[in-house]
Amino acid sequence: MGEKRPRSFYFLALFFIAYVLFLYGPMFAIYILSFQGPDGGLTFPMNGTSLVWFSRVFSGGGIVDIGAAFKRSLELGLVVMVLTVLFSVSAGMAFRKPFRGATVLFYVAIASLIMPSIITSLGIGLEFRLLDDFVNSLGVEGWTTGMGLFSSGLGAHLTWTLPFGLLIMFAIFNRFDGRLEEAARDLGATPWQTFRYVVLPIILPSVVGIGLFGFTLSWDELARSSQAIGSVNTLPLELQGLTTTVTKPDIYALGTLTSAVSFLVIFTALIVILVLQARQRRHGSDAGKGMV
Repeated sequence: MGEKRPRSFYFLALFFIAYVLFLYGPMFAIYILSFQGPDGGLTFPMNGTSLVWFSRVFSGGGIVDIGAAFKRSLELGLVVMVLTVLFSVSAGMAFRKPFRGATVLFYVAIASLIMPSIITSLGIGLEFRLLDDFVNSLGVEGWTTGMGLFSSGLGAHLTWTLPFGLLIMFAIFNRFDGRLEEAARDLGATPWQTFRYVVLPIILPSVVGIGLFGFTLSWDELARSSQAIGSVNTLPLELQGLTTTVTKPDIYALGTLTSAVSFLVIFTALIVILVLQARQRRHGSDAGKGMV
C-alpha cells in the first residue's frame, strides 16, 4: 500500500487549484463570453451563441477602427521581432571578445529593464518633441512631427525587447564551444562561413526564442507605447480606451483574437524549435557543409 498523504498535501493542492482558477478563470470567461448571441451582454448567463461579435471587431463601425489597430500592432510586432533578432545576435557575437567600454555598454543596454516603463515612454516622447521643435526652428516646410509608429514607437518597444534578447545570447555563448569555430577556421572557412555553417545552426533554436520574445513583448506592450507612439494607437492602447466605453461583447471577441495570435506565435515558435532540435539530434550540426 502506498504511503498515506498528509493533510497538508490536500490543503496545498486546493490552494494551487484556487490559484490556477484565479489566474486563468477570467481569461476563459472572456473567451466564452465572446461567443455571446447578438443580444448578449458582458456578463453571464449566455444569451445564445454566435460569431457576430467577431465580425464586428473588424467592421470599423465602432468608436475606433479596431481592424486598423490590429494591423498596426501586428506590423510593429513583426518589425520589432526581426530587429530584436538581428541586434541581439550581432551584440552577442560582439561581446564574445573584450573591448573598451564593454561593461558600461552592457549596463546601459539592460538599464531599461529596471527603468519604469512609463518613464522610458515619457523620455522618448520628450526627445522627439525636442526634435520637432528643432526642425521647426529651421523652417522645414511640411514637417509635422517625427513621432510615429516606426520611429518613436519602434524605439520604445526595442528598449523593452533588446535587453531580453541580449541576455539570452549571453547565456547561449557562455556555454558555446569555441573549438568548433577554431576547427572551421583551420579548414579554411571565412568568418562569414564560420558563422553561417557552424555558429548559426547551433544557436538557431535560441534565435527563434528571441524572435518569440520580441514579438510577444511588443504585441501587448502598453506603458512604453502610451507617450511615444504618436498620432496612432496600437491595439493595447485602443483596448485600454475601450474598457471604459464599450458595453457589448465585441471587446471580449477582441481579447479572444489577440490571445489567439499570441498562442499562434508561441506554438509556431515551439514547433520550429522542436523541429530544429530533432534535426540536430538526427543529423548533427551543419558545421562544414557548404564550405567546399
